[in-house]
Amino acid sequence: MAGRGWRHTASQLAHMDRREFLDRSRQELAKRGDAFLSYFGLNFAPGLVRSANVRPGRFFFAPESVQSLLELLRRRLPRQAEQIVRQADKICRHQFDLLGYEDLEYGDPIDWHLDLVHGKQAPRKAFYKIRYLDFDQVGDCKVTWELNRHQHLVTLAKAYRLTEERRYADEIFDQWTHWHTENPYAIGINWASSLEVAFRSLSWIWMYQLLEGTPALPQQFRKEWLRSQALNGRHIERYLSTYFSPNTHLLGEAVALLFLGTLCPELSRAERWKSRGWEIVLQESTRQVQADGFHFEQSTYYHVYAIDFFLHAAVLASLNEFVIPNEFERTLEKMLDALLLLGRAGEPAHLGDDDGGRLFDPRRNRNEYLLDPLATGAVLFHRGDFKAAAGELREETIWLLGEQGVAEWDRLQERPPAMASADLHFAGLHFLTTRNPVSQLVIDAGSQGVRNAGHSHADALNICLQSQGRLLLIDPGTFEYVGDGPERDFFRSTAMHNTLRVDGKSQSEPAGPFAWKQLTQAKAEQWIMGETFDLFVGSHDGYSRLASPVVHRRWVLSLKSGLFLVRDLAQGVGKHRIDIAWHLGPEMRLRAEHLFGVKGTSGGLALLCADKHGWAEEVRKDVWSPVYGKKEPITVLNFGTVADLPAEFVTLLIPLEELHGLPGRLMQMRVDAATPVRAYLYRTPSEECSFFFAESARPWKQGNFASDAEFVCWQRKREGEDELLIVCNGSYVEIDGRRVLGCKRTISRCEILSSNSRRAIHASEPDALLEKQV
Repeated sequence: MAGRGWRHTASQLAHMDRREFLDRSRQELAKRGDAFLSYFGLNFAPGLVRSANVRPGRFFFAPESVQSLLELLRRRLPRQAEQIVRQADKICRHQFDLLGYEDLEYGDPIDWHLDLVHGKQAPRKAFYKIRYLDFDQVGDCKVTWELNRHQHLVTLAKAYRLTEERRYADEIFDQWTHWHTENPYAIGINWASSLEVAFRSLSWIWMYQLLEGTPALPQQFRKEWLRSQALNGRHIERYLSTYFSPNTHLLGEAVALLFLGTLCPELSRAERWKSRGWEIVLQESTRQVQADGFHFEQSTYYHVYAIDFFLHAAVLASLNEFVIPNEFERTLEKMLDALLLLGRAGEPAHLGDDDGGRLFDPRRNRNEYLLDPLATGAVLFHRGDFKAAAGELREETIWLLGEQGVAEWDRLQERPPAMASADLHFAGLHFLTTRNPVSQLVIDAGSQGVRNAGHSHADALNICLQSQGRLLLIDPGTFEYVGDGPERDFFRSTAMHNTLRVDGKSQSEPAGPFAWKQLTQAKAEQWIMGETFDLFVGSHDGYSRLASPVVHRRWVLSLKSGLFLVRDLAQGVGKHRIDIAWHLGPEMRLRAEHLFGVKGTSGGLALLCADKHGWAEEVRKDVWSPVYGKKEPITVLNFGTVADLPAEFVTLLIPLEELHGLPGRLMQMRVDAATPVRAYLYRTPSEECSFFFAESARPWKQGNFASDAEFVCWQRKREGEDELLIVCNGSYVEIDGRRVLGCKRTISRCEILSSNSRRAIHASEPDALLEKQV
């Protein structure tokens, strides 16, 4: 173990540039200096607070406007107002809901160093000596830290203002005093993360702003509050996560510095913190956000987390007349656009890690709340599609934007989000849609992440499916970051995702809770969007490390009429175990073989595979994690085989508005062994659809079809003349010896729709069509 530790340290040092080495060295020396001085009882705060009659900057709301905002909250969101009071009552009993854990009884007095879920208390020693990812030593630090973020003090402050019951305010100051007694500076787990100090600073700001001007706020409390905030700001600035966690950690710390510098001008370093915080926020908006607007952690939850930070910073900056670059505004809107894509068909696909925390309201940490930022974004950017996707006004929007913002929300006309297929190129996410019923399939062909890809999963070419606002195929979530079992590695493994697995192995092997031994590289090889279809082809190299390497290549076709076809190829040599798992949404119930219904509705999903496919099938109960710390049951359908490669498997995913049995049958057509084509026929009582996949771009013949295209789809009604021909990467198609498509050269896409002797052609390169085709 010691040898491996030294090797890891040596490797880290070898990859550091001079600035990183100096900054890390400075921080390590400073930690030891702070711990040494705290041991002798040094008061770090006096030199940080100055006596100056300076006016604080503007917060989201003024003290005199709180009452009108509360009335607005009661009128527009009465259930939320009631929930705040109910939650405050629990907090007064020291009963907390933390992450996905509910009703945690912390007793009296509260042990601020305790992970109550796992019954482990962090040691009270110098913060830099605490190994907070060591489960045996501290339990799950996230549980302890969630309590110590003090967001529950904001709930108590709101409950006091809603009810004017003094007991809520008394509880705030009792906990405030007790916390400071139990957490002297530089001692204990609650100083071990600068991000956690930042969250606590922001909570104390919200708490103070809600209580300011009320009889409950002690006359001299601002001085005490400022001393505490000065110490927080000093710690955050001194131990910025510039190199340790230059992601949402650094972003959250910057936001805290911005808020402290703006709202606490009595602090001697306020101007510096305000300037530095805003500088980092702007810097991270260009570094952490990809050109398509998706956050570089490749995680839905962390994308929303980052949006929250940027939104709060942007609104505060605007209120205080900061210069806000146009590029920053465009980046924020692009991030909201990316969130809209993920959530326009229902709850967003749950890609990557789920942190479990939120900036404004920690209880809104489930998937159904991830569209919250769109409500505020709708007002800021005058976007009716954001409003439609958000669905209703949010409490957060009321507090951030006030009565004027709510009035703008009411004036804004809803506009249904466009449901055209799309992609986030740099994130590698592709969105394939159908119209009947309205459905969206998301496939992930992006990089596994940046640096150690600590919040990504081994999920290359993973698929999630939404239809009519419901989750049909899901990502498993996270459950936990550390624990006494294998759950961390299990939930982020390939087996927990809707993709192909080879020899029971994950595409990437974990190297601790936030790293991988190697990163899988996925890529989109083709992305073709048409009028009647979309086609994605991608692959990854996750199994190239095997002694007998395997490449997974996945084709996904969507027909706008309401069908998705998934073709999986395992390419390589030798015998391998191949598995393909489909994780059904939590509301999905098995109704019949290959037919799953959505609980409480008449709709569902048909999941069809070719007759006599020869693979073993298993329907089993498994779990997913809807929120950090919680597991719930789901159904999984797994297909598996041991076969000599290459091997392939085709699945039809058909969302259904009404379940009336299986909609049809899928059959694999017989082909000559020498023919470089695989062909499938999907037959329903009313239509037939043939699919042809060519292994190479050269002329081929299969049955009554001949072409040189890589892909051909022919859909026709069994009665009548309606036909649809789709051709990708080809120059001609013949049916029964008759040339129905001819081009001067190979084109990427052509669609021919025939109905009642009328013909419409859509082509990627119309000039390549032979004249008689036009």
